Amino acid sequence: MDLEKILFKLAQRSPFVLGSENFSTYSVLLPLVYIKNEIHLLFEVRSFSLRRQPGEVCFPGGKKDETDRDHMETAMRETCEELGLNKGRISQVVPLDFIVSPYGNIIYPFVGVIDTVNEMQLNHREVDHVFTVPLAFFKQTKPEIHYVNARFEPEPGFPYDSIVGGKDYNWQIKRMEECFYYFEDKVIWGLTARIVRHFIQLIEE
Repeated sequence: MDLEKILFKLAQRSPFVLGSENFSTYSVLLPLVYIKNEIHLLFEVRSFSLRRQPGEVCFPGGKKDETDRDHMETAMRETCEELGLNKGRISQVVPLDFIVSPYGNIIYPFVGVIDTVNEMQLNHREVDHVFTVPLAFFKQTKPEIHYVNARFEPEPGFPYDSIVGGKDYNWQIKRMEECFYYFEDKVIWGLTARIVRHFIQLIEE
């Protein structure tokens, strides 16, 4: 293969996240609803019987199925399944920036409008209950910022003799930012809070 063929082949592709073929992909929907002529954000509280993150606040969403045409369809399908809504109840769906998590996941957030909160039939295997927060609250409230430190730990059998420094190699500590919003008795944090903050930043630019 000559140089021209190499460069031509590279020029035909669009760059993305290296190793993304090994990532799990998820989509979530940030639902907007009108309540008494005021815009609210709708949140779920995960079922307390779930194995992962029981009782935590989140947005509707889940893992992409092979039958989903795209990430937007994943977000809408999961929202309909969890909230018990007909797809026609969700409109004006638009994407936010996707997130590459340090845990091998790519999350695709979307914003959409749900036209009612009165006809939901929650899937209680996944959702304990839902609640809403006025958009004005997030526009007026900055999140608390805290940090989590993640340390790399090589597994047994790691070839220390192949790297400069060996067992004394100076592994970096990853400092990760976590956002917290407190609304009444609810704590909105983690990925959900990051998506909220990103959304607020975009609409206030």
